[in-house]
Amino acid sequence: MTSHQTTQTMKPATAAKKLGVYLQATPAEFQEGVVSRTELSALQTDPPEWLVELRRSGPHPRPVIAAKLGVSIAGLARGGVTEALTTEQIEALKAESPEWLQRERATQAEVRKESVRIKEKQAERDSRSDD
Repeated sequence: MTSHQTTQTMKPATAAKKLGVYLQATPAEFQEGVVSRTELSALQTDPPEWLVELRRSGPHPRPVIAAKLGVSIAGLARGGVTEALTTEQIEALKAESPEWLQRERATQAEVRKESVRIKEKQAERDSRSDD
């Protein structure tokens, strides 16, 4: 009995998500092919110029935009941001600081505070049950 190991591959959309880039902005050969785990690892450790530039200036996917703005993905949608944005557009939004962005940042801050409170409460319960 011989073990025949096949190379694990992923769709370009999955690879782009793992790399934190907007698929439609990647080169055609990336979009049309499949990416092996080895290739993904190589892209992460030694990114080519196109990947470095995409990460620097965009356009960025929604999770990256949300993180850069300090809001949730749902908050982006509520604010009307549905398209990919460049770093320049994100910085302009930050500078403009529209009312929806201020509201969503406040909401996100409350969510983080509540998460910390719940974790602390759970840790307290766990330490009491250990006694």
